[in-house]
Amino acid sequence: MDLMAVATGVQRTQLFIDGRFVDAAGGETFEDRAPATSELLAHVASGGARDVDRAVAAARRAFDGGPWPRMPAAQRAKVLRRLGALLLENADALAKLEARDAGKPFKETAHRDVPRAADNCAFFASAIEQRAQQVTFDRKPFLGSEREIVSLVREEPVGVCALLTPWNSPLMQATWKIAPALAAGNTCVLKPSELTPLSTLKLAELCSAAGVPDGVVNVVTGFGADAGAPLVADARVDAVAFTGSVAVGTAINVAAAQTLKKVTLELGGKSANIVFDDADLELALEGSVLAMFRHSGQVCLAGTRLFVQAGIYETFVERYLERVRALRVGDPESPESDLGPLISAPHRARVEGFIERALAEGATALLHGGRPAHAELANGHYLEPSIFAPPSDEIAVAREEIFGPVLSLFQFETLDEVVARANDTRFGLSAYVWTRDVGTGMRAAERLHSGMVWINGYFIRDLRQPFGGVKESGLGREGGRWSLDFFTEPKLVCIAY
Repeated sequence: MDLMAVATGVQRTQLFIDGRFVDAAGGETFEDRAPATSELLAHVASGGARDVDRAVAAARRAFDGGPWPRMPAAQRAKVLRRLGALLLENADALAKLEARDAGKPFKETAHRDVPRAADNCAFFASAIEQRAQQVTFDRKPFLGSEREIVSLVREEPVGVCALLTPWNSPLMQATWKIAPALAAGNTCVLKPSELTPLSTLKLAELCSAAGVPDGVVNVVTGFGADAGAPLVADARVDAVAFTGSVAVGTAINVAAAQTLKKVTLELGGKSANIVFDDADLELALEGSVLAMFRHSGQVCLAGTRLFVQAGIYETFVERYLERVRALRVGDPESPESDLGPLISAPHRARVEGFIERALAEGATALLHGGRPAHAELANGHYLEPSIFAPPSDEIAVAREEIFGPVLSLFQFETLDEVVARANDTRFGLSAYVWTRDVGTGMRAAERLHSGMVWINGYFIRDLRQPFGGVKESGLGREGGRWSLDFFTEPKLVCIAY
């Protein structure tokens, strides 16, 4: 796919199946528009059940009879490292494409997302080379005599993997799933969000350029009901990895259960961000703003419930509001913009509905953000930050995942109180704690019911560590050995002599 063509005019994209770009079987397309301007970026091939059938068949052939699963790990690692290098070679164009397609600030796509996509490839290349396989020795009686026993555990690729990725960080999320799947020797069919398909199609092209054999990586663009559902339901698919909403994740889990597929789900969040009286104030202020308003709050990890201890509440809130007011909402392709647009007009309308509901339910608007008045932003889906002090923890703005620049702000007195309130949610993805007291931080971390807790930091990422949540925030973990555990099946081979 010509990245420059997307930057300069409307393009017509195709599916990527068995190593080549092809039209959807029915010839249908849908429009992909830039959230910052509503301009048409591409007519995107709209895949359906027949296209999923072609893609899964290609992945199945490549797994059952192709070279990729049978390559030495070091050879697959070499291909993955080449893929990472190609991502960096195309970094500027990919970052601009991602900024246009996802509405994400260029400084984030350029300095975080594209480098992280390359890091994912390099990391799992090394991880698969270094992954040890287990051998044990023993002596057991068998048919009247003692025999030496050698038990080998072969870690074999699971098979054909369906990888379904979200719209908020499409390239990074695609590599986060493709890299461990390929490292372990699997083949895959990737279904990106219909809202942000372009960087994933370019990724497929770069996979081929890096030396990934035909059929190993396939991309079917389209809508969930048309492409995602038949992909998950296909009996030839052995595993499903999904990142997205709770509702869709629940439906995927039910559908995958019909053929007992392996499933990992990274879903929503309503994360607590807790600032204690003794916190480093500057660090907590800057970190808390980032934790909430990165990508306009369209991040599963967003710290959307901010709890500030009573002793510093007034000071902290005053300075926090000052910092948020200084955030620049604007064109995501400009390096000056801190917040870009929301992903679509319907999504902005949904977020605005939560704002209206918060006011109707008695929340105090400390900052009531609306649509920017600047004429140059009028055609985009922009929305300024809103900060509410809810009358209780029970109203919708304090309980539901909004996925926009809307924060709920609370005061608390004690550790016991704030842990109980933080845990009073159906989600459990992440939490943030700001304190100079290591004991306070650790006691909070031990009691917070979430998959991840950061103390004095926001999303400081070590790719060796597990990523995922509890309760309705998902099933399973990704990252490090957990990703490789998911994308492999252990097989015992026992030798008696």
